[in-house]
Amino acid sequence: DLTRAAAARQLDHWADTPRGRLALLIVLDQFPRSLWRDTPAAFGQDITSCRLALEGIENGHYAALPEVWEREFYHIAISHCEGPDHDARMALCVDLAKKQADIARPGMEELAKIVVAQAERVQGIIKRFGRHPHRNPIYGRISTADEEAYIATGDFPHVNPDGVTEPT
Repeated sequence: DLTRAAAARQLDHWADTPRGRLALLIVLDQFPRSLWRDTPAAFGQDITSCRLALEGIENGHYAALPEVWEREFYHIAISHCEGPDHDARMALCVDLAKKQADIARPGMEELAKIVVAQAERVQGIIKRFGRHPHRNPIYGRISTADEEAYIATGDFPHVNPDGVTEPT
């Protein structure tokens, strides 16, 4: 119900504060990926969550979040949204991740390095394909031969080294 309310724009007022915007990003970007995994609905709020993240960067909400891990949800939402400007948005994500790594508080340095590596990996996939090829079967898109070879590896950014699928 919460995710549906957010998708229906009934929770837009959450975006009035930095932490409220973060909560709305999580509800719109992360929850659908778990609730509707392996269906197009998992990606149904990508444009909205991407715009919410980009607006939060512009209005200072991103910078107001004190923790690197909180800001990472902005990077994730931006990287999830396919579209013609995806490559430019991924360059922004890599830049933001590197800046976060430079200011990570003690104990968060490893996470910051992982965030940079993840952003660079997704950037490479977007540069190569212009989209997230692992979504092709879900969307019913036809894969190129190169995409088919990539999909066959099963080595996707949202699958951790232990083989556990993370929301993407």
